[in-house]
Amino acid sequence: MVGIESSLGILSWIIFGAIAGWVANTLVGGGEREGCLTNILVGVVGAFVGGFIFSQLTGREVLIGFDLGSFAVAVIGAIVLLLVLRLVRS
Repeated sequence: MVGIESSLGILSWIIFGAIAGWVANTLVGGGEREGCLTNILVGVVGAFVGGFIFSQLTGREVLIGFDLGSFAVAVIGAIVLLLVLRLVRS
């Protein structure tokens, strides 16, 4: 079965989410500056979205941790999430 697992604790998820959300928001640009809480939420949800997309494309389970691959997956997921939210808002 394909799934997503995490080796991160709650504080690690908050830090990881804040950084991933901020990077995604910076890369997408074009919008008003989002707050820290929004960046955390976008980053954490983006990690799950990116993990889901990755597992569906590759058929492999995703382990989200503090590494470059997990960070890239989280940022890509956060970018997808931000683009979808911006489409819904307009």
